[in-house]
Amino acid sequence: MPRRYFRLLDDVSIPGRWDLGTPQDVQGNEVDDPWMFREGRTVHVAERLQVPVEHPGIPLDFTLAGFSTPVVRAPVAAVFSAQAAQDVQFVPVVIPGNPEPYSILVASRLIRCIDDAASSEVIRWTPEDGRPERVGQYRDVDGMRIDPGQVGDAQVFRTWGWSIALIVSEDLKHALERIHATGVRFTEV
Repeated sequence: MPRRYFRLLDDVSIPGRWDLGTPQDVQGNEVDDPWMFREGRTVHVAERLQVPVEHPGIPLDFTLAGFSTPVVRAPVAAVFSAQAAQDVQFVPVVIPGNPEPYSILVASRLIRCIDDAASSEVIRWTPEDGRPERVGQYRDVDGMRIDPGQVGDAQVFRTWGWSIALIVSEDLKHALERIHATGVRFTEV
């Protein structure tokens, strides 16, 4: 039986929840490259970062902050460390007004595994789009499905060409559900 995988999303339907902004340095300047946290590779951050609370509310264990940056509370980080240490990096962050430890979760693997034929709709960049550096990459993916045979032993990863998608294994999904992690939502891919 093939392994199952799920896109890990932010549950925005939680009433009264907080919303987090774009990662910043401690002086309040947004990081130069906020996309780096979702490129499927480790990052180098020279200084302590903070993630501002854009809309106060109930703190969550998992939140997609600005630029879809995954921010996790310590219990969620512990689950990822226990089950997917080889696939992740944690960048500690301060959330002003919240004393608990949080981190940016960086999936350090990028895997070419989107199954174009099985996905509902796939649109790729073409030369006519005027973005030569993007030609052949995904412009939009709806109803994404992946080819589990391409994943190997990864427990968490980003999908090549559509790195906005943060994918976790079924085992990791179950582990997050066991600790009743707040803010998580899963869609099978």
